[in-house]
Amino acid sequence: MHILMLTPILPYPLHQGGAIRNFGILRGLHDADHEVTLLSFHDDSTALETTPLPSLCAAVHTVPMPQRTSTRRVRDLVLSRQPDLLRRLSSPIFEDCLRSVLDSTRFDLVQFEGFEMTSYLAAVRQEQPSAKLCYDAHNAEYSLQQAIFQVDRENLRRLPAAAYSFIQSRRIAHFEREVCRQVQCVVAVSKEDADSLRIFRPDGHVSVVPNGIFTEEYAEIREQLDLGDHVLVFTGKMDYRPNVDAMQWFTDAILPLVRAEIPDAQLYIVGQRPHARVEMLRDKANVAITGWVSDVRPYLHAAHVYVAPLRMGSGTRLKILEAMSAGCAVVATSFAASGLSTEARSAMLISDKESTFSSAILTLLRDPAKRQSLGTAAQTYVRQHYDWSALIPNLLAAYREIGLG
Repeated sequence: MHILMLTPILPYPLHQGGAIRNFGILRGLHDADHEVTLLSFHDDSTALETTPLPSLCAAVHTVPMPQRTSTRRVRDLVLSRQPDLLRRLSSPIFEDCLRSVLDSTRFDLVQFEGFEMTSYLAAVRQEQPSAKLCYDAHNAEYSLQQAIFQVDRENLRRLPAAAYSFIQSRRIAHFEREVCRQVQCVVAVSKEDADSLRIFRPDGHVSVVPNGIFTEEYAEIREQLDLGDHVLVFTGKMDYRPNVDAMQWFTDAILPLVRAEIPDAQLYIVGQRPHARVEMLRDKANVAITGWVSDVRPYLHAAHVYVAPLRMGSGTRLKILEAMSAGCAVVATSFAASGLSTEARSAMLISDKESTFSSAILTLLRDPAKRQSLGTAAQTYVRQHYDWSALIPNLLAAYREIGLG
């Protein structure tokens, strides 16, 4: 089967969740003997020839990321009824390249990786009406914006952001419905997301292919970091609103409770592009912000406890899968743990209140045996349920349901 895969960023290096998922799918399809042509935006930060992508793809096409000014974005928000997210990657250059690829090669399937890429759905249908279409929904986007609205509305300073999310959730729902009705196959990353998207499908059918990782790459300790005796770690793209909110809440309401009992407890916030509200956290005691790092695994292996205090978002949190695969003891909110299997959730401590979240952290910091037990169980469950070798068969089954295989 020949597949055209459209991605918002080059799926390598593996520095953020979307790239990790897209690379896992791409490599899995290659290993299953399918031919994949990749068309992606690329900021030229990584030379294509230094990545494994050319060896995994029949062809790789890249175009520059579009430059969207703040003025243009505000004008679009006011004058357009389209969601802000849908217009983020609007690019005549990308569409011209897409049409050229479709004109030169016949595809059995075109797969849109994420909501942003569905802005090119009309071009694909026009150029190759016979190709099957798959929407891989990395998030149930309207549901994600609703969750952000519910959190931001509780903070007077965040009311403008809450209003933005409220408007965007309504706009996204309209377009997400149209996308789900026009494609033959919709894939969600969790049962919860599938339930949110199912209402948009005439047949009510949405396949579930959770986020995954190559677990063996996280279990091996390649570099040793000594960050202290009571190390807490959080990882993620740090200009992403759910991650920003998580760290603000954690450092304001939870970390002080931990440090009252264990004064040298140190939080490391590991991830690229720290938002201005994250940068402000540098002024707090015992908080370190790394910014971009080439590899998060040394920080995961140095962590005594991995924290996931998310209060908004959707899907299966790859950051948690990475931490569990590295053998971390994890403390998470129920929101962060949603989308994971019952077995995976049993291998972490879950709490939604500041007092009990901090108590769970303190318990693990004081009990090395419990940390070890949770970490070992986490590695086992992730290997069984979330390695790409266990997940790609689910995607291939979704293809078979629409007559491909």
